[in-house]
Amino acid sequence: MDVFSALQTAVSGLKAQSFSLSNISGNIANSQTTGYKRIDTGFVDMLVDSSNTRNQTAGSVGAFSELTNSIQGNKVSTGVSTNMALDGEGFFVVRKKTTDAGGSESFSTANLYTRRGDFAPDKDGYLVNGAGSYLVGASLDPVTGQTNGTGAIKISNAIIPAKPTTTITYSANLPKSPATTTAASSKGLLSAFSDGTDARVTPANGATGGTVSQSNAQSLIDNSVAGPALTVYTASGSPVSIQSRWAKVAAGDAAAGTSDTWNLFIADKTSVAGNQTSWSNMGQAFTFSASGQLTAPTGSTVPINNLTVDGVNVGSVGLDISGGLTQYAAASGTVTTNDLKQNGYASGSLNSVEVGENGIISGKYSNGSVIGLARIEVAQFVNPDGLKPDSLGNYQQTVASGEAIIGLKDSAVVGANVEQSNTDIAAEFSKMIVTQQAYSANTRVMSTAQTMISDLLNVIR
Repeated sequence: MDVFSALQTAVSGLKAQSFSLSNISGNIANSQTTGYKRIDTGFVDMLVDSSNTRNQTAGSVGAFSELTNSIQGNKVSTGVSTNMALDGEGFFVVRKKTTDAGGSESFSTANLYTRRGDFAPDKDGYLVNGAGSYLVGASLDPVTGQTNGTGAIKISNAIIPAKPTTTITYSANLPKSPATTTAASSKGLLSAFSDGTDARVTPANGATGGTVSQSNAQSLIDNSVAGPALTVYTASGSPVSIQSRWAKVAAGDAAAGTSDTWNLFIADKTSVAGNQTSWSNMGQAFTFSASGQLTAPTGSTVPINNLTVDGVNVGSVGLDISGGLTQYAAASGTVTTNDLKQNGYASGSLNSVEVGENGIISGKYSNGSVIGLARIEVAQFVNPDGLKPDSLGNYQQTVASGEAIIGLKDSAVVGANVEQSNTDIAAEFSKMIVTQQAYSANTRVMSTAQTMISDLLNVIR
């Protein structure tokens, strides 16, 4: 290599260090940019071609950018419920809004990818981040929970309609010896009433249920224990208070081959003290083996037909006992409820939203319901550093990155948080000092080469 080549090599060194300084300045400038991924600089030597390996000499140098898309920044709480950060790998899928010649707005069909999660609703309810990119995902039907469309996520403030109660989920343990008011004389069993009416349902009598009149209501109360009590909803969202009582109607006899049998009675009014209401037998005999296991009914759901309270008809409701109904000895002699809930609710307006770890955006409504509204879309890449950086913190898919793989995998979404830039100011300052020294050293090479060239010209003189 001659002195002129040395001068050219120094120039390439100046260019490479200038390129490095440009990346450093960009990293420092974006140290507070949400979701920014710093760009490091790599260098590669370019040797002078020679047929003799013993005469190889250093050539010029090239600089290239090294992305750090796979390095996560710190998460910081913002208190904004629609903000979100990814804990782990992956990118939020976003799209840009476009405007045609007529002024109509629409969303582009091309997906972009970002770690910037400072999303908030715009004037139309669409979730958009601070750089103007709109979050993409699947919208969920608030009533059925099923996906009803994909695209830019919109949080609607519309009132959700009422949902009638169709299922009551119930699991409990009934006491082997119920502590009824008349237990000392009746052994906790309900018998026929003194007026000759009998509302019991047992395997022996084959009855399908009956009504306990108000005149016999106190007798039912004295010979039964409190059952489940909860509020259910009609199709219009009207709340209806359900009161019930469990009555043991037959004691098992191993010799006779009979089983302990219970009936569930439901009050026809909300006021259940004394003789203020009549009671309806739901029409099912619940039988238990000697070991306390339910033997009948065998299905997981028992129908409550034509449920009516205070003249308000709720309709047919299924009593889901798949969680377990048992009869074990209980010192209290009362029913122990393990689970009791229903699937209806009144209409409600949106109060707030929250983002779950699974990427589900849920709405909290004035009626107390928490309903899934949307599921965000997260993309994974085999080589995330192969993505092409776009403006505004977005990235484009490339051949080097591979195809987008939709799903969270092992990552999680952290609501009310954003991811900070992964730039370390101290490290950037250190790199800047090294770059400055390397740049200065290359200028010394240039000045030395210039001096040598001048000396060579002076020889001719």
